Amino acid sequence: MDLMVYGFYKGMSMPITTVSVSSSVVFGTYRNALQALHHLQGKTADTPSTKRDIFLAGFTGGIAQVSVMSPADIVKVRLQCQTQLYQGSDFKSKPKYRGPVHCLLTIAREEGLLGLYKGAGALALRDGPSFATYFLVYNTVCDWLSVDKNCKPEWKVVMLAGGLAGMCAWSVGTPMDVIKARLQTDGVGKKHYRGFFHCITESIRTEGAGVLFKGLALNCIRAFPVNMAVFAMYELVIEFLRTNS
Repeated sequence: MDLMVYGFYKGMSMPITTVSVSSSVVFGTYRNALQALHHLQGKTADTPSTKRDIFLAGFTGGIAQVSVMSPADIVKVRLQCQTQLYQGSDFKSKPKYRGPVHCLLTIAREEGLLGLYKGAGALALRDGPSFATYFLVYNTVCDWLSVDKNCKPEWKVVMLAGGLAGMCAWSVGTPMDVIKARLQTDGVGKKHYRGFFHCITESIRTEGAGVLFKGLALNCIRAFPVNMAVFAMYELVIEFLRTNS
């Protein structure tokens, strides 16, 4: 029973230790990109951002976090897909990776430092558009549901907009998430794919186009409460910084 419960949390320690860093990169880059776009257009800091600027800033934030997320993500995927421990009825098979740090060092030793960025192209294609959608949906829903456009949106609006933003982001990002995971685990046993485009075409040829949306429902169910909390905390921090600046 303990092994069964543990299986739900395989590979989680690395993402947990890096999530604060990656979130800081995404939201920090997003805010700085918005300020840079305002400066280039001669706008003041108080001028409302256009939907185009929000989309571009979100896209930039998503791309920026790849440098931080790729090594942590490949470790998470490798550990989650590691099944050697459960092969056979005697449970005596030893896993290749003994933990996140050992997995990280093993990948770097066997595949080189670039091995830690395997699937980074697909990760960038996932996170760029998905974070662009993420921030755009959040701001759009807040605008739609806020009575006074010049005031901070109500908390119920913030939480609803955050939840919807997370679901929409995963709807955009899931196809590349599937391809990314397949590229990251390819070659651990037998190598199946010659590269990014071969992975896409071969996956669709053998399993149909629906394979690109595997896990979408679960991602959306998880994304709604998580991003309700994320944007509630985001607005709290922004408000705190404004009042203490």
